[in-house]
Amino acid sequence: MLNIQIKTIPHHFQEYDTVGNYWRDVNNCGAEALEIRVSRMRDRRHEFLVALHELIEAFLCDWRRIPFAKITRFDIEYERARRRGESAEPGDSARAPYRREHQFAEQVERIVAQELEVDWQQYNRAVERL
Repeated sequence: MLNIQIKTIPHHFQEYDTVGNYWRDVNNCGAEALEIRVSRMRDRRHEFLVALHELIEAFLCDWRRIPFAKITRFDIEYERARRRGESAEPGDSARAPYRREHQFAEQVERIVAQELEVDWQQYNRAVERL
C-alpha cells in the first residue's frame, strides 16, 4: 500500500537548498512512508505543483530502483558546486541519476500548471526567490 505524507514547511527547514525533497521514513505505526517536504510559497498552486513533481519523481525513482540517498547526494553536490547566478535544477543535469524521472515529472507539472492557469515563468521566479 502507498503511505505518503506531504507537508509544506518554511524554506529554511529544508535539508539543503531545494524547494522540494523526498525520502523514506518510518511513521508512527511502524510502517514505511514516503515523506515529501515542499517549501512554503505565497501561491498554494505553486506548492501543489512542487509536491506533484516530487511525488511523481519519487515514485518513478522508487519503481526504477534509483536509491533516494544517491539522489540526495547528487543534489547536495550539485548545489555545492553551483556557480552564482545559475538556476538550472540538479535533475536537468546529464549526470543526474534521476534525469529521466525528473524530466517526466516536469512535463506533468507543466500540464497541470497550464490547467491551473499558472504562468510558468512567474512560477520559476517564485521558486528561484526562495
